[in-house]
Amino acid sequence: MPEVLILKTAALGDVLRTTSILPGIASTLPGARITWATAPGAVDLVRTHPLVSEVVAVEPKDAASVAAAQSELRSRRWTRVISLDDEEPLCALASRLVTDHLSGATLDATGQRVYTPDVAPWFDMGLLSVHGKAEADRLKIANQKSQPRIYAEMLGLPMGKPTLQLTSEAISYAEDFARRHEFDQRRPVIGLNTGAGGRWISKQLSPERTVEFARRVADATPESATFVVFGGESEADRNAQILDGLARVGLRDHTVDAGTKNTLLEFAALIRLVDLLVTSDSLALHVAVALDRRIVAFFAPTSAAEIELYGLGEKVASTAPDACSYRPDADNVSITPERLAEAAARVLAG
Repeated sequence: MPEVLILKTAALGDVLRTTSILPGIASTLPGARITWATAPGAVDLVRTHPLVSEVVAVEPKDAASVAAAQSELRSRRWTRVISLDDEEPLCALASRLVTDHLSGATLDATGQRVYTPDVAPWFDMGLLSVHGKAEADRLKIANQKSQPRIYAEMLGLPMGKPTLQLTSEAISYAEDFARRHEFDQRRPVIGLNTGAGGRWISKQLSPERTVEFARRVADATPESATFVVFGGESEADRNAQILDGLARVGLRDHTVDAGTKNTLLEFAALIRLVDLLVTSDSLALHVAVALDRRIVAFFAPTSAAEIELYGLGEKVASTAPDACSYRPDADNVSITPERLAEAAARVLAG
């Protein structure tokens, strides 16, 4: 039986979108047993996947955790190891495994972080690029292929789609949420996930623009719409501003707070309720793709081209000169409520 190991720990959205390689592995290595090593916080994103046989939790910043994972994984001979993280502890881990074929980041004989030639199309655009940061940035901006397409081509796999298998408990949680808030099937349910955590301020849509977008959509929707406000714990204050703003423009009775303390799978199950998710380039975007929800996604500092929507919606990208610059303060003023509302109308109509 072929034994395949995937090393991918961060970030959560990247872990989920990397599940796109699983169908290709299964089709090219029939009967393969796939093990995934990932961060403890990402385990729920892969443990329920029907093509994943085992999940090994490893925290890259915890030496004891890395040592434990290494002890477990070195005891086996792998048919293929796919190493997709560039942190030194994980590169070291990959370099010490016994495998017939290694693709990805590892350590060379001198202990320097390197990557195998087959994965150059991805790693050439990253921090480990053999071409240096300036050229890596240029390649990133010039790239027009999605990450799933790049991964498939460089790994010699047919391109697949991310999948997230929800637990029955998470589905029940979301169904109860919908009952409690009396979702009306005559009204489209539109999720608003316009924050992006604390690191990438320019990924976010301001509360004011979020409210204006919702007002425009409500005015254009015959039966109005139900708006569900999503976010993580760090976004509680901005979500409160959005909820207050929606109330001020007359949408209090059409607005539901999804809360900011849901578990990972509860959060995903709530996204499964929406007819359309309007989202930043964040975990929620990848959850919506994995669950086949319709999407309007907006992009300023990050690459819109890298995101594959699989025909589920539209991208609204910044038109500023520093688009895709990966600068936390990139200009995102061109992502207007008007552009987003027009995209939402097209996606809902489709």
